Amino acid sequence: MKAVIIEQFGSVDQLKLIDMPRPEPGSGELLIRNLAISVNPVDAKIRANGTWAQITLPAILGYDAAGVVEAVGDHVSDFRLGDEVFYTPSIHGNSRGTYAEFTVVPAAIVAHKPQGISFEEAAAIPLAGGTAWEAIVRRLQVKPGETVLITAAAGGVGSFAVQFARIAGARVIATASEHHHDFVKQIGADAVFDYHQPDFHQQILAYNQGQRVDAAFDIQGNPIIGGVLDLVRPFGRLACILPPAGNLSPLYHQNQTLYGIFLTRERKRLEEMRPLFEWGKAKAWVEEVMPFSVENLRKAHERMDQAHGRGKIVLKF
Repeated sequence: MKAVIIEQFGSVDQLKLIDMPRPEPGSGELLIRNLAISVNPVDAKIRANGTWAQITLPAILGYDAAGVVEAVGDHVSDFRLGDEVFYTPSIHGNSRGTYAEFTVVPAAIVAHKPQGISFEEAAAIPLAGGTAWEAIVRRLQVKPGETVLITAAAGGVGSFAVQFARIAGARVIATASEHHHDFVKQIGADAVFDYHQPDFHQQILAYNQGQRVDAAFDIQGNPIIGGVLDLVRPFGRLACILPPAGNLSPLYHQNQTLYGIFLTRERKRLEEMRPLFEWGKAKAWVEEVMPFSVENLRKAHERMDQAHGRGKIVLKF
């Protein structure tokens, strides 16, 4: 099979196309023929230096895919050959990702693909969509009538978070670069503010008539989380996907709750999200679809390194 690997950490030039034997599923596993994969910022971070993720080299990166079941291991009864599926494999300690024609994964983390959407759209959902679902639905438990602040709302995770919060009945205030504002409003935000502006906090409070938000989801990372605490009301909730930084003492003084989000892999979360995509209530916003090749993967990684993307980048076989 064709696969793109890295033999050492470093620049995008470390991504190399090779031929290797097709793997076979073990007990409790599935062999998936990948028809589409998507690229995430974490891919580029691991390519640059994946020691923190305990990746053994050489490694196949990639943590999002959609495809069909090619082979079924022992003790798997809920999938058949040819089933259309989507999944996100584990990151830590996993050297057999989705940058390949075939991937072996535990059946317990695979779900049937949403009906009525393409493999390219489905491949864009599991990691970013699952992270947003974990934050907005499971941890923050956003309710109708609440006001939610979402940072970095134009990216993969942010574009799902805006939609999920809107579907939950919340009023959504978002931050994004100015050239992404129309897009973020298109996907459901009520107002968008440019976080590059030094007074964007004051702008948000003025828009919200001096009231602080009920919950905030920080996707942007250091040092933003310490800077949005003053925008969340006492007894409010916050969630972040990167290590928090800044002055966190208001958490104590204002009785706020902070959730750290690191996505575990499970089928249930994918099944919880699936109806929204089947019913057309939520959409995977794919910026570009390219043929699978090492050159296109390098291009995608260069965009991840710049961290200014909109939606998701997908490669198809």
